[in-house]
Amino acid sequence: MTQHPGKGSMKKARPSYIYSIIGVSLVLFILGILGWIFLNFQKVGTTLRENIQIHVWLTTGSQKSITRLSDYISTQPYVKSWEYINKEKAKELYNKDGNESWDKILSENPLPESIDFYAKAEYVVKDSLERIALDLTQKFPGVISEVQYPKDLVISLTGRAQKIGLALMIMAVILGIVVIISIDSTIRLAMFSNRFLIKTMQMVGATRGFIARPMNIRAIVNGLVSAGIAIAAIWFVILWVESYIPDMKALRDTGNYLLLFGSILFIGVSISLYSTHRSVMKYLRMKLDDLY
Repeated sequence: MTQHPGKGSMKKARPSYIYSIIGVSLVLFILGILGWIFLNFQKVGTTLRENIQIHVWLTTGSQKSITRLSDYISTQPYVKSWEYINKEKAKELYNKDGNESWDKILSENPLPESIDFYAKAEYVVKDSLERIALDLTQKFPGVISEVQYPKDLVISLTGRAQKIGLALMIMAVILGIVVIISIDSTIRLAMFSNRFLIKTMQMVGATRGFIARPMNIRAIVNGLVSAGIAIAAIWFVILWVESYIPDMKALRDTGNYLLLFGSILFIGVSISLYSTHRSVMKYLRMKLDDLY
């Protein structure tokens, strides 16, 4: 009983597509894990920066001048949140920290009033904070005694963030190149098994567009499947890590996850489509004898 050659060709091609999907999924998974680490690093860095408190210590001034200063600080683009700390509030915070009360020794509250605020992450760098402090002291002379923040911590965070960010960026570039080469090689290997089918269709009069169209569609579908498998595996890893480290749940950011998964979909589909189309055009340009 004779077997139709077309069916035989398709059966031979199927394993290649399966291996191609698995191979692309693994590469996208590794890229996605690195992207997740990078996004979490940025989130942690942002959280640490925005938890640095800046104290604007006040001299004994009129309530009107303090109100003007409060209104000014509250409208600045670098302020994330702020609070006016009067003497009573300062005493509560002092006692809350477990310090010994001075009530038996002093009759007056020695703690100064202040306006405490948290700056947005992009402003928590040495130069920006110095400019902020200079601006406040120049605009409100006689009202502000000092603008204080942990300078050493700010410098340390900035330096470490730059070094780690640079290292992750270099790793991302290297891995990106490896991903492109790996996916391209995987797709080309899958298309190699279809080279005779492509050439046969050309020899019977099929146009390049007619030959390439179904294979391009298949490449898009394979790219979507590969990306879907990679995203599912990444999400499983994220849930597994969060089950062991519950604090990681606080780093969840829907926007970042959508960006990460959308990038994986785009990379998986675009590279699969590009590599497939390029391989089809390559075999169409080759002579029949060169296919062997």
